[in-house]
Amino acid sequence: MIEAPKTEYADVASWELSDSVWERIEPLLPKVKSRYRGRGKQRKHIGGRPIAERRKVMSGILYILRTGCQWNALPKTQYGSGKTAHSYFQRWRRAGVFRRMWQAGLLEYDELKGIAWKWQAADGVMTKAPLGGEKTGPNPTDRAKGGTKRSLLVDEHGVPLGLVVSGANTPDRQLLEATLTSGPVERPAPSAMPQHLCLDKGYSDAPSAAVAEAQGYVLHVPDKANAKKNASASRDGAKRGAGSSKSRTLG
Repeated sequence: MIEAPKTEYADVASWELSDSVWERIEPLLPKVKSRYRGRGKQRKHIGGRPIAERRKVMSGILYILRTGCQWNALPKTQYGSGKTAHSYFQRWRRAGVFRRMWQAGLLEYDELKGIAWKWQAADGVMTKAPLGGEKTGPNPTDRAKGGTKRSLLVDEHGVPLGLVVSGANTPDRQLLEATLTSGPVERPAPSAMPQHLCLDKGYSDAPSAAVAEAQGYVLHVPDKANAKKNASASRDGAKRGAGSSKSRTLG
């Protein structure tokens, strides 16, 4: 048997920033403002604090996002000040840097492997947000503690195509339209490539169907009656299976 060749990865940890990734990110960052003003002989350095090393800052941001640690817990000797990293994170977020990174990643992935547009799925998930913020709300499943809801659209391989963040108490169906139209890359025209959208029973209402159809999707969503019937049948089958196993064991 011929063994498949092993996949080779850059010699960096999963939370570190490799040379090849930095080469893709650096052109997407805002240009550094010159510290010089004036012209000719009048041109002079205006002073001020020197800018942070941008690769180190981005490495620190990715470390935070990958590990989930607090900003003030960022290893200072390796990534610099957590306050500086957070300041740049907010600045680059407002400048659209991370959306451009998402877009560039999707376009490169589409070129190398191809986005699987034919089958897509969307759903929401609630997460804790103890520090609050603009897009938070009482989590109905966690004693009304502050939380967020992330509504995500993916292709059939789980590649993220769209994302919307809202308060945890926002119903999934209210975020559907924004989620389907939030992607950083343009979808193929449904007339040229039919696209199927899979949703769970939380979207089994007429407004959700209207939103999906308006975006050109072929919708696949179980109605609540069938979902309840199937769940009941699964439980009954599991019980019968457990009873049969017990009988065989006793016999």
